Order: sequence, then C-alpha cells, then structure tokens
Amino acid sequence: MAATARKAVIVGFDLSEPSRRAVRWAAREASDRRRPLLLVHVLTWPFDAHTTIEVPGEDGVLEPLQQILRRELDLLGESCRELDPELEVRSYLPFGDPAEVLSEMADDAEVLVLGGPRIEVEMGVLGSTSAELLTRRTGAPVVVVRGSVEEPGTAPVVVGVDGSSASKLAIGFAYDFASRHGCDLVAVHAWSDLPLDPFARVKQWELPWSEVRGEAEEAVAESLAGWGEQYPDVEVRRAIIPEKPAQALLREARGAGLLVVGSHGRGRIRRSLLGSVSHAVVNRAPCPVAVLRAR
Repeated sequence: MAATARKAVIVGFDLSEPSRRAVRWAAREASDRRRPLLLVHVLTWPFDAHTTIEVPGEDGVLEPLQQILRRELDLLGESCRELDPELEVRSYLPFGDPAEVLSEMADDAEVLVLGGPRIEVEMGVLGSTSAELLTRRTGAPVVVVRGSVEEPGTAPVVVGVDGSSASKLAIGFAYDFASRHGCDLVAVHAWSDLPLDPFARVKQWELPWSEVRGEAEEAVAESLAGWGEQYPDVEVRRAIIPEKPAQALLREARGAGLLVVGSHGRGRIRRSLLGSVSHAVVNRAPCPVAVLRAR
C-alpha cells in the first residue's frame, strides 16, 4: 500500500449491503474532509500469503477470487467518484485477520468507517469484527454506519459527555462534524450513583436531586467550555438526565444523523461510564455511531 502525505478516510468492505452503505457514507465524508478515500477488503484465506504450506489447487481458486474482488473494489471506486469527481479513491486487498489489519491501518487514518455489526458474513467477516475493533486503542475515530443512512446530513449530532479524556475527544469530533455539515448538537450527560434497577422507585427516595443536578450541569459546562467560541455556528442543546446512559443516548439518537461517544471513559460522576455503553449503542443505535478512545 503506497504511503500518502494526507491521512485517508478508510472504509472496510466485506461484500455485504451494510458495508456498501458504509462505503457511500465514507465517500461523502472523505469528500467533505477533502481527504483521500481508501477502500479495504481484508481477504481471510485459510492460508495467508506467507504460509509455507502448499494446497493442491489453491492458486486456481485464489487468483480468480482476487480478480473478482479487485473488480468489485474498482466498481465501488467508480461509484464514489460519481459523488465527487475530484475525490481521490484507492483500494487495498490484503490478506489477514480483518480486526488486526484494520486496527493497524487505523493508526494512520483520518477516520475508520465500518458497516453495522453482523454475526458473520462470507469472505471477510468484517461485520463480526467491528465490536472487536472498538476494544482496541485505534489511532483514528471508528464510525459504525447503522440504519439506512448513507450520507452525513443535517440531522442533529448527539454526543455523550462525562468529563473523561475519551469524552473530550468525542466532543471535539462532534463539534467539527456538526459545523461542517450544518447540524445542531445535543450534549447528553446521563448519570446515576444509584443501583441500576430501582429507577422505577426513584421518586420514593429522599435524595438531594438539586445538588446532584447542579454538579452534573457544572461537569457539562466544564466539558463544553471553549468549544462554542471555536465553533460559533453550532447550536447546542444540553440534555442532563438522571438515568442509564445507554437509554438516554439511544432516545436522543432517534432522528439524529450521528451519535458520538467516548469509549471506556471515567468521568467526575463515577457511574457515568459512557465507555461501558459504547458497545450497547453501536449495536442498537438507529443512526451511525462514532466511537473515540483516548490513547
């Protein structure tokens, strides 16, 4: 794979329809960011390119398969250039484990884009590795394109806020995305220092809710400080909610264009734990999800 001075938007393609939507989403995002687009299909073969084992008839199967995949990637590249004739599109067909290969490539990527999670798919198992990639400290934000969305639009961007370093990265990503696409921003802070199950009985508890909410509002204000001056065109609504973070984020994500979360964050309020719900929202969100992890 040739090196490039500009970081690329990398998108994994595994022949599935969710990954095709991911390619279209990534192409539009690469065009908007003025970055190259790199289409990657990781070929999972029983014996990788460096094996010393010879399998009778293997070359007769492998070479035609590679040709088919290269033609598929070429066709995808042509469709992406139809969206933007000036978009630089390249393709890459490596051997290996999709999670390993894409994780390494993400270290030099602008954004890594994947299709929605799947249990398994033929010739790539990319969808089944998206959750695994979210556990790795990749160098780039990971966007999982969920739902029927095929392009970044003007629907609101929802971002989880918990005061952690990963959350700070998520906020920066969300502001930049919202500014470039003309979106409003919804900053969600969901907290609880309570056991998870008794929320239905919360009205019976004698708790200083005004004090707890005041601390939460202060934490959100600190997290958002400075971003409004940097992105004055972005309208922000704050949603401060005493409930489970995953529920709050998924509810606010209804009708959203993008949901942005930090992974494995630990905020000022101990049970925010936005990172602990990143897998939940990636598997259940009705819109694309961007996950950022602090190094």
